[in-house]
Amino acid sequence: MTVTAAEPLEELALDAARQLEGAPAGTIIRWAHETFGDKFVVTSSMADGVLSHVASQAVPGMKVLFLDTGYHFAETIGTRDAIASAYNIDVETVTHPLRVPEHEAEYGKLYQTDPDLCCAIRKVWPLDRALAPYDAWAAGVRRAESPSRADTPVVAWDPKRRKVKVNPLAAWTDEDVEEYVAKHDILINPLKQIGYLSIGCEPCTRPVAPGEDPRAGRWSGSAKTECGINV
Repeated sequence: MTVTAAEPLEELALDAARQLEGAPAGTIIRWAHETFGDKFVVTSSMADGVLSHVASQAVPGMKVLFLDTGYHFAETIGTRDAIASAYNIDVETVTHPLRVPEHEAEYGKLYQTDPDLCCAIRKVWPLDRALAPYDAWAAGVRRAESPSRADTPVVAWDPKRRKVKVNPLAAWTDEDVEEYVAKHDILINPLKQIGYLSIGCEPCTRPVAPGEDPRAGRWSGSAKTECGINV
C-alpha cells in the first residue's frame, strides 16, 4: 500500500485501518514507514519504552519525538535519556520556545487556573509545530487505557492536523504490555512502581489508588481527561 495522488490520505487511513486490524504492532509501524518514508514519525511520552522498542525493532533508527513541556517529572526525563541510549532510535526532544519561568511570568501558573489552556500552549501547539513536516505520526494510545479510547483504530485520520494517525498498540491489553515488558526487559519510568499508572506533567499527575482507572491520576478532581494531543 503506497500513497498516490488519486488516493487521499483520509481514504488511505480508512483502508489501512481495516486491513491492519489485528496485525502485530511492528507490522503496522513498518507499513507506515514503507508508505510514508521520512514523512512518518513516532511520538512517545516516555512513560515506558514499549512503543520505542517496537519501533526500533521494526524500523531501526526510527525518529521518535518526545514532548518536553518543562513540567515533567525528573524521572520522565531520565527515562527518555535511558531509552534514547538503549534502543536503536533517533530521539528528538520538542519544547515550547518559552521556558517555564518566562511562561509563568506571562501567563501565571495555568496548570492551576486553566489546565486546558496550559496543555494547549505547552503540549498541543509545540507538537503540532513539530509534526508539520510529516504526513503521518504514531502514538502509544491503547483502547484499554480508558473508555474515551475504547474505539481507537490502529490507523485513523487526524482531521485536526490533516495527517494519518497510527496507533500500533491500540489493541494491546494491559496483559499484553506486561508480557512484552517482561519478555524484552523494557525500560519503565520508575514512577510506575509507586502508583503513577498514567504519567503526565508533575503538577497535574498523582498516583492511582488500587481499583481506580489508570488515568484517574491525571488532572484529578476535574472533568479533564485528555490533554488534547490524542483527541
